[in-house]
Order: sequence, then structure tokens, then C-alpha cells
Amino acid sequence: MKKINLFIVVLLTLCITSNIYSNGLSLNSIGPRALGMGGAFVGLANDGSAIYWNPAGLAGQKTSLWLSATDIIPMASYSFAPANIDAKSVINHYFAPNLFFNYNMGDLSLALGVSVPAGLGVEYQGKDLTAFTGGVDLNWMSRIGVINFSPAVAYKVSDNFSLGLAVNIFYGMFDMDRAAVIPMVGAFQYSESSSGLGFGVTLGALYNVNENLSLGLSFRTKTNVTMSGTAKNPAFAGMGGPKESDFDRDVAWPMWIAAGVAYKPTDNLTFTFDAQMSQWSKSEDVFKTKFKNAVWAGATSASGDDTFILGWEDKTQIRLGAEYKVSNDLALRAGYYNDPAPAPDETLSILFPSSSNNVVTGGLGYKLNTVCVEFGLEYLIGAERDVNPTTENMPGKHQMDILAFSLGVGFEL
Repeated sequence: MKKINLFIVVLLTLCITSNIYSNGLSLNSIGPRALGMGGAFVGLANDGSAIYWNPAGLAGQKTSLWLSATDIIPMASYSFAPANIDAKSVINHYFAPNLFFNYNMGDLSLALGVSVPAGLGVEYQGKDLTAFTGGVDLNWMSRIGVINFSPAVAYKVSDNFSLGLAVNIFYGMFDMDRAAVIPMVGAFQYSESSSGLGFGVTLGALYNVNENLSLGLSFRTKTNVTMSGTAKNPAFAGMGGPKESDFDRDVAWPMWIAAGVAYKPTDNLTFTFDAQMSQWSKSEDVFKTKFKNAVWAGATSASGDDTFILGWEDKTQIRLGAEYKVSNDLALRAGYYNDPAPAPDETLSILFPSSSNNVVTGGLGYKLNTVCVEFGLEYLIGAERDVNPTTENMPGKHQMDILAFSLGVGFEL
């Protein structure tokens, strides 16, 4: 009887229009150099990716162009013994390209960045989850992406102190396929696709105490985005409504604040340390979907299915990095950071995994005259989560690892 009750709970959580949106999954390792150093880059910020980490670091850099791309490979698993489910995600590749240009005008620098600061995805084979759908093979997939167009300016106030400002123009995209189960009726394919624009700023400061020690501070505002798109669910045809409806949904990416230190005990060795806090509680709390079709709006409002509760919590990452210059041309890098899960057990879902990660990184850079080739690698080792059923989650054992490769090239102009 207990197994049957647990199964019914899961069916109820996968109700007719269960609309789950991106939880602001941040890619906190922009640029292969920063990635190789564990993302501990706020106090160093010495290449084009400073637009993301700390725009004050752009001041004093040579005019340069940086191009890079990261391949993100999530590997997730989900098991739920009461329903005899033991599923592994499809191995997909999610590419995140980045471009940074910095123009040096002496004490003043003007820059432009195009980057992917948030994004991820996961896909499960429907045949592995048919216990939730009465034997019906349906698609289970989420794909999240944000492109940030970011003009920036930095100014050297003095030989030791710089300030920077970057404007963030977010273009968010989200696609999802999942099961919509109506108890005693059947399972239907629910799909949605949406996009939207949002605006924010990043402020940065960098202070060089001396030639061996620098301190950095960076602040990124919360970015509100109104996502607009179309949802599809054939179950509504039985209610006298259309199979699809346009919708709006207000979402946000969190306020982020970070402090960093870079220390050079010798000319060839640099250590970095960052503390970075994301205010998830103010951005990933409750999302409300506004369906434009009256039948969809009425049905979801009456059942409460137009509201999705996340209840994410503020979290701080501690990051460590190191760079050793073997020669004037070759640098080796390594790093580590702890990434605590912001999502509580009560709201965890397989399509939006959230795990506490121990992350190890490495990389290298090779410079030939005015060209620099960079490589970075990181592996996120996710802790398994065994969650009990609530009305907002998918109970069972959740686990996810992520492997990411980053390759880039920089040109001093």
C-alpha cells in the first residue's frame, strides 16, 4: 500500500500542466583561463573574460580579442524503487561560445562581450519512465540558454585602483518536453518553448596593493526577464479548449556578489581565492504562468497549476585557483570549488537537477608572440540526493555529474 501511495503522489505532481522553468542554472566558469583556475578570477581578471568576472580588470589590458567555446556534458541518473525506475540521461553536448573584445585607450578601456552565462539541459528516454505514464513513451527534455550582450567600460583611477561597469543584455531561451498525467484519464505530451529579454549591470573594482597582491570586488544585479512562448498539451481538447496556448512568465537570474584575492609569492606562481554568493531566494522562489487562452487560464488557475514553487536558497561558492608559469610562453593551471545545491529536496525535479558539487579543474595556456591559446577542463562531481515525496518534487534518488571542456584563443591587437 505504501508503494501505491507514493506512486499516486508522483502522478499528482505530474498533473495536466505542470510548468517548470529554468532555475537560473549559472555557468560560473566563463573563459578557459578562469575555468582552469576553478573560476577564482575576481581578484585577477586579467583577460577578456573580465567583462563577466570583474570589469575593472579590463583597465590597463592591451587591446585584444578573445574567442572561446565550452562543451558542457551533463550525466544524470534517477531511480525510484516504488515504480521500478532506474534511468540514466541521454549524453548530450551543450556548446557555449564566448567572444570578448577590449580596446585600450590609456587609462580608459572600452569593451564588448558576447557570452553564455547560464544554460544547461538534460534529456531522458521516455521508455525508462513509462511507469509514470501508464506505459506511454513520451519525451522528457529541458534545454536552457542565456546569451549576454555586454558593452563595458573600465577606468584606471590611479596606478593601483580601477573601476569597471558592464551592461548586461540577457536573451533567455527555454524549451521543455515532459509528461502531463491526468489520473484515471491518461498521459499526454506537454511541450513548451519561450524566450525573452532582460537587462542588468555588473560593477567591479580592482585594487593592486602591490605588485604581488590584488583585491577584487564584483556585483551583478538581479536580471528580470519576461519569457513569452507557446505551450502544447492535447489534453485541453477534451475540455473544449485548443491544444496550445501562448503564455508569459516572469523569471529572473539572481543577484551575484563576489570578492577575490590574487597573490603571487613568486614571479612564476599565482594563487587566487574567491567567495561568490548568488541570491537565489529572490529570483528562484515562485513563478506564475499567465496563459492567454481562457480555457487554459481558467483550468490552471483553479487547480493552482499556473504557479510553480521553487523555494531556492541563497548559496555561497568558495573557489581556489593556481597558475604556474613554466616559461614565458607556457602556463599550467589548476583549481577547486565547492558548489552547494540551492534547490531544497521539496522542489527537486529530474528536468531541473540541482546537486551539491565538488569541482576540480585544470588547464594550460601557451603564448606565441601576440597569440595565446587556452585550454580548460572542469569536472563537477555531484552528490547523490535521496528525496522523499512532496507535492512539488519528484521523489527518489537524483545524481548528476558534469564534464566541461573549454578551448579559446586570444589576439593582442
